[in-house]
Amino acid sequence: MSKSSTLQSHKALYIGGLDAAVKEPTLRAAFLPFGPIQHIDIPMDYAAGTHKGFAFLEFVDSDDANEAIYNMDGAELFGKSLTVNVAQADKMRLGGNKALWSTDEYHREQADAKEEGDKMMEGGKEGEKDKATGELLG
Repeated sequence: MSKSSTLQSHKALYIGGLDAAVKEPTLRAAFLPFGPIQHIDIPMDYAAGTHKGFAFLEFVDSDDANEAIYNMDGAELFGKSLTVNVAQADKMRLGGNKALWSTDEYHREQADAKEEGDKMMEGGKEGEKDKATGELLG
């Protein structure tokens, strides 16, 4: 089963507001009363050496996930209030599954950037040019 179909099945939860002391066994113990857990992912901040303060937890059954949301959203764990809701699929910014370079906007920006670079190179060799007319200044 793909990641996006799992997230859309409402079995995967986002759990935010985690204390730095929370580890996978603690999270598993806190959510196991609601049903069998298929997977837990706690993204790490490798520069800081700790997790990022949130996790994704996937239940085997979506009813168990709903029960966990109902009971655990707003609950405290290690003195911090949890935010628990259905995980949302990661949304790409430029629309769908298109590659960045497949859009006309990207090619226009690259062409404009190349023109600017070419003008700067010419200006450096021959002197500064007027941007509107292209004529040499002073």
